[in-house]
Amino acid sequence: MGKYQEVKLTHVAFIMDGNGRWAKRRGLPRHLGHKAGCERIIEIYEECLAQDIKVMSLYAFSTENWNRPKGEINHLFKYLEIFFKKEINRIVRDGAVVRTSGDLSRLPEKTQAIIADAKEKTKNNNKFYFNICLNYGGKAEIVRAAQGIAQDYKEGKFALEDITEDLFENYLYTAGLPPVDLLIRTSGELRTSNYMPWQLAYAEFIFPVTTWPDFTKEEFRKCIDEYYRRNRRFGGINDKES
Repeated sequence: MGKYQEVKLTHVAFIMDGNGRWAKRRGLPRHLGHKAGCERIIEIYEECLAQDIKVMSLYAFSTENWNRPKGEINHLFKYLEIFFKKEINRIVRDGAVVRTSGDLSRLPEKTQAIIADAKEKTKNNNKFYFNICLNYGGKAEIVRAAQGIAQDYKEGKFALEDITEDLFENYLYTAGLPPVDLLIRTSGELRTSNYMPWQLAYAEFIFPVTTWPDFTKEEFRKCIDEYYRRNRRFGGINDKES
């Protein structure tokens, strides 16, 4: 790790953008871009392990993505199913645990079953957290957390003054995970698209122009290098500043 010892990158989140554009540039249907994107995940996962990063979060399907053509949506879930069937044994072997963020109830039953199986097989692991965000929306997550807190407060489980940031985080999908240190959105788009607004509060953002299917481990390492060149102050003053 060498130069990466000074500041620890623990949680990296990805917005895997540009699959459709990747396919269009090659004269291919959009769904083959999603296929290529799913095939890219494992290489980046392996690089996270190699860099001793503990958590990776992947924005795989947002609450707004239901507005896309039905055929494209069906293909996307099919490729996710193929990914888990192909890679689950490796994930188990690596000691990684599969987590999900989002409301899975709207997903196809087959997709739900495959993800549930992956979570069950990895539930006792703790070396790495593979968090896949499906039917996820950041605003919806915060509303869900607020509803959960309101219900538990109503039932007398805690007093009003007990509601702190730490307690609030326990009601998020990412409960128990560290905040995001680095957000990477591929394809050059400069927005977060309703992704993890709470968890990204002090994250560093990097927006490589490379589309996700072309985002290799070498590209990822460039982002890691850039992250460690940043001056993270968390609202304070860095002693190194003059």
